[in-house]
Amino acid sequence: QQSTMSGRHLTSHTTRREALSLYREILRTCKAFHWCDEAGIPWNQRLKTEARKEFEQARHETDPLVIARMLVTGRDCVQQVQMKFNAADQAAMDRIERDASRR
Repeated sequence: QQSTMSGRHLTSHTTRREALSLYREILRTCKAFHWCDEAGIPWNQRLKTEARKEFEQARHETDPLVIARMLVTGRDCVQQVQMKFNAADQAAMDRIERDASRR
């Protein structure tokens, strides 16, 4: 019984750490979205609010497979957003350099 309890604690502690790491990564990624939506609300604020809401909804999930799926999906989504944002940022920098060299 003791090994089962410590195993469960380790798993829940590891999962909690992974979830917290993902949440922090989302918050760091949100900082890049500094423009406003059509209602005038900064996108970074909206994204942070939505992330918090989703994490709160999943807070009491106990099925390890569901939790693992949410963590993998969340991490994948953040990485895709980061890659697209970086690609768009690089394209903008290339365009600026190209325009500047034409002068």
